[in-house]
Formats: sequence, structure tokens, C-alpha cells
Amino acid sequence: MRPELLKGHLDALLLAVLEPGPQHGYAVIESLRSSSDGALDLPTGTVYPALHRLERAGLIASDWETVGGRRRRAYRLTASGHTALREQRAIWDQFAAAVTAVLRGRPWPATV
Repeated sequence: MRPELLKGHLDALLLAVLEPGPQHGYAVIESLRSSSDGALDLPTGTVYPALHRLERAGLIASDWETVGGRRRRAYRLTASGHTALREQRAIWDQFAAAVTAVLRGRPWPATV
């Protein structure tokens, strides 16, 4: 998948991956990869800065945990993050329907 297609959608994807519960950074990357059948194979240099930005914005929070003698940070959605995810899903649904309508030559509103 072309990286420019993710522009503007990475935050929503990360929030969605964290919705089921806390995950450490590498697990977030693996969840994106497995949920997309490998299409969203994002580098750590893309994911970690985005996670830190979402944390500064108050949409996610993190806690340090020790697993197997190694410390790692587990990220989780905040109440604001859950709200933002609901809003982003609604925006995505409308955007995807509009793009589908144009690409498929269907009248608006298109059904996806």
C-alpha cells in the first residue's frame, strides 16, 4: 500500500487497534499488520511518534510494565480517545462512501 494513502488516517487506525485494550508499541504494529493482512506494515519510525503525539493530545495514555525482565510501555485509549475514535469512524464512513461513488461512477450517496 502506498504510504501517502495513510495521510490523515493513521491516528484513527492506531486508536482502533487500541480499542480492545492496552498494547505495547510493537504489538500495535503487529495488530495493524495482521488486521490488514500485511497491507499496513508500518515502520517503528512512523508508529512510535504517532503514539507519542496521541498521548500528548490526551487520546491515549501509557503505563510502564515489566514482562520477562524487560520494561515496556503499554498504551491504552482514554475517554477522549474513545470519543475521537467514534468521530473518526463516522468521518471515514462518509469519506469512503464519497470516494467509492466517484471511483465507481455511482450517484451520491453511494453504498459501500
